[in-house]
Amino acid sequence: MKGPAAACKAPQDYRTEVAAVLAELGIPADYGPRRRLEVCEEAAELESIGADVLGREQKLMPAAAKAWRALCAAAAEDGVQLQVVSAFRSFDYQRALIQRKLDNGKRIADILKVNAAPGYSEHHTGRALDITTPDCPPLEQGFETTHAFAWLTKHAAEHGFRLSYPRDNPHGISYEPWHWAYTG
Repeated sequence: MKGPAAACKAPQDYRTEVAAVLAELGIPADYGPRRRLEVCEEAAELESIGADVLGREQKLMPAAAKAWRALCAAAAEDGVQLQVVSAFRSFDYQRALIQRKLDNGKRIADILKVNAAPGYSEHHTGRALDITTPDCPPLEQGFETTHAFAWLTKHAAEHGFRLSYPRDNPHGISYEPWHWAYTG
């Protein structure tokens, strides 16, 4: 199985920007190598996949969007409803997300257990989704007890998706049963 950001490649100028932002946020310069994560450049092309559970438009890269629609259709045929919580997030959005948490008094070490550093998030690639299902609070580990999670575990790979952060993953990211990425 490919790990998070397996498809990530980024030019040097982007890597330089990422390094500057890491320093600005107080994230150690060796974050990527230590976490076994690669720098992820933002998707160049995105298309809408509709609204998330809060009514905000969400986007994925075209191949991932097509695969997401096929995944949802297959799940629906089996009586499972999949919903998007979050899809594409820009580098700047990720930076602001982490800065807000810092401004609210959270420690960077704690933040990086639940959020990838700017430049390292699979969401930048337009290939990652946070998924929920009706009657399940978004972004909660309880998602693993749903029929949707059981269905994804059995069928997501057939559509090119994989769970990015399983239990005890080597990336230092907390278990996220809701975070799935398209690998093709």
